[in-house]
Amino acid sequence: MTIEEIMRTAPVIPVLVMDRLEDAVPMAEALVAGGLRVLEVTLRTPVALDAIRAMREVDGAIVGAGTVVDQEQLQAAIDAGAQFIVSPGLTEALGRAAIRAEAPFLPGIATAGDIMRGLELGLQHFKFFPAEANGGIPALKALAGPFGGLKFCPTGGIRQETAADWLALEQVLCVGGSWLVPQGEVDREAIRARAQSATRLV
Repeated sequence: MTIEEIMRTAPVIPVLVMDRLEDAVPMAEALVAGGLRVLEVTLRTPVALDAIRAMREVDGAIVGAGTVVDQEQLQAAIDAGAQFIVSPGLTEALGRAAIRAEAPFLPGIATAGDIMRGLELGLQHFKFFPAEANGGIPALKALAGPFGGLKFCPTGGIRQETAADWLALEQVLCVGGSWLVPQGEVDREAIRARAQSATRLV
């Protein structure tokens, strides 16, 4: 799948911080059952790569790695079976490595310079991060204005109550959100219900 196809699969990509490996499969099953198939596992914890491997076994799940900040993490995520790569920022080295690996890649941007660096690499899809802290919807509108045709996934500070406003923007294909899976014990029914609500945002 291309990064655009992945971004168009569902309106919300759950951003998951995995503390316990045993939560990976039930969490993924609940999200997929609720209609959210694209799952971003952030590489912030020791079990993240193993969680990606485990979630790949869940029927219907499209599992990627988030918080990928260098080429070593990129390769480790690909080796673990990650189907797409998300980064909080963009460097030329990481961008070129992702392109060489033919990995669907969603790098983070916060400025026009970030976007121009991505365009020089041939990229057209970006994560606007951190979305709310960087000025919210007005900031993304202003930033995207000079760059027609680009598509974004805003992430950072977005909530169920504000997600629809972001999704109403022509340039936004999806949003990333951590509200779908709160920290603590996995409540499969609550996660499934939140996922179903998220699918109805558009």
